[in-house]
Amino acid sequence: MTDTLTIPAFFNGPPTSANGGYTCGRVAELVDAEVVEVSLRSPPPLDTPLDVVRDGDGVTVRDGDTLVAEGRPGELLVDVPEAVPAGEVAAALRAGRERWAEGHPFPTCVVCGPARVDGFGIFPSALPGRDGLFGAAWTPDGDADEGGGCVRPELVWAALDCPTSAPVANFGEGPAMVLASLTVRLGCPLRVGEPHTILSWALGEDGRKHWGAAALFDSDGLLTCASRALWIELRQPAE
Repeated sequence: MTDTLTIPAFFNGPPTSANGGYTCGRVAELVDAEVVEVSLRSPPPLDTPLDVVRDGDGVTVRDGDTLVAEGRPGELLVDVPEAVPAGEVAAALRAGRERWAEGHPFPTCVVCGPARVDGFGIFPSALPGRDGLFGAAWTPDGDADEGGGCVRPELVWAALDCPTSAPVANFGEGPAMVLASLTVRLGCPLRVGEPHTILSWALGEDGRKHWGAAALFDSDGLLTCASRALWIELRQPAE
């Protein structure tokens, strides 16, 4: 069966394409599994009806002949650190905001863009003394409500995307990176208006490939969701 999905222009990552995490979340909704892995094969276009084809327990998403994304059941095997006090995260954010803003490759990204005044406002910063751990804060507003005071799942996917880049990002010192795949396990529903913290850390690298992970905690420090991401450095143009 063929269906369509459209990514509204509001949810951009780079200026002319969709935020990777949000796109992955929309694709994941079409896969009946507790853990879903979504691979992005080309920049997801904005405001464009994309063809969705369901095949067994997976889906593919295309823009005409161009493969945009593939989703399938996955596994998420990561060791998640314990929660960090919200006050410690807040202090790190105040100290590290300048680094996140300086050299950001996509400053109007809906999730982490420092120039985006109507976005998620998720700006990860290194946590001093935490051995490579980064922290961020997110309080979903009323626009995130899917009904009953819970946050829409695709927005949780988006929030679990950009922080995974923080431990591996170049920030003006090398090529920009884009999301290649995202695997997420959604646990307890997030409540609109509740402060949350997001921790992220590096998992490894291989040439232009970089892996990171993230975990999202509620205001009581309880783990709600986690993710693993693969980021790819864009190739430098030949001089």
